[in-house]
Amino acid sequence: MSRLLLITDAWKPQVNGVVTTLVELVEQLQMMGVDVEVIHPGRFKTRPCPGYDGIDLAIRPYKALAQMMQAANPQWIHVATEGPLGWAARRHCRRQGWNFSTAFHTKFPEILNSALRVPLSLGYALFRHFHSASSAVMVPTSGVLESLHQRGFKRLKSWTHGVDTQLFSYAPAPLNLPQFEGLARPISLFVGRLSYEKNIQAFLEADLPGSKVVCGVGPLQESLQQRFPNVLWLGVLPRAELAKVYAAADVFVFPSRNETFGLVMLEAMACGTPVAAYPVDGPLQVLGSQPQGGVLDENIARAALQALACSREDAHARARTFGWQEVAQQFLGNLVPVR
Repeated sequence: MSRLLLITDAWKPQVNGVVTTLVELVEQLQMMGVDVEVIHPGRFKTRPCPGYDGIDLAIRPYKALAQMMQAANPQWIHVATEGPLGWAARRHCRRQGWNFSTAFHTKFPEILNSALRVPLSLGYALFRHFHSASSAVMVPTSGVLESLHQRGFKRLKSWTHGVDTQLFSYAPAPLNLPQFEGLARPISLFVGRLSYEKNIQAFLEADLPGSKVVCGVGPLQESLQQRFPNVLWLGVLPRAELAKVYAAADVFVFPSRNETFGLVMLEAMACGTPVAAYPVDGPLQVLGSQPQGGVLDENIARAALQALACSREDAHARARTFGWQEVAQQFLGNLVPVR
């Protein structure tokens, strides 16, 4: 049996798109007969990530991680993130002369710039150095791939993401949920971390009819709840319940400009809920350059109003083109043997 060692700083119980992508990838690979071992922060002593509640990072993991990697004897090694485990795995692979692949899941240089005013050039220099040792850097959109290429990244490989269309099942009309009782329609929904890079203020400040609903937690949560008391704040929901919330919304608003992909858009569309977003990397990949299942516009309020007229069936049909079996096959094709 083929054996993959997946090393990631993002894993359960964290709640974000990277974790969702990796968990579903592992499940699909295992169904395809690949033996996958995941090395994640839960196997180490951890501490909270400064400024990001709910994300724990491994403390000085190198020695224990090196022992785990030696014992695993994998055919492939994939380093999914650029956190403490990612850097430690990179170091051990280089010491052993092993090949490994990486992925560019998150635009951390933009996050560092938004949160701490770290210059983009410095952030990208650090991440370019991290990925320079990788034999294959997997990138989810053509726009991000071209951007990284222009910034000097090498050995870039396309790897799109998928959605579980059984969990996020199609509703031909918005569902009526008890928690939405009394809310004026249309209902505009946001799902994601309440953090600097998500640009959620653009959604909350938009002049839209009906009601606004937000699912998620993060460092901006308290201040946003105080500023926007008329919004329904649902926090983090179990995924089965989240699927019903997606299906109950009239439109899903995705205001981020700094995504590598934006899995939540696919989840909403799989449920039939059309998407409103900016015409940037992520939304352009999910909706297409000729948008299907939503509207792309530099005015997010206008996009949301126009998306209300989009066909829920079209949104669902577009989401179904992102099947996990094809995504997992593409991932396997990008892997590089350790030796």
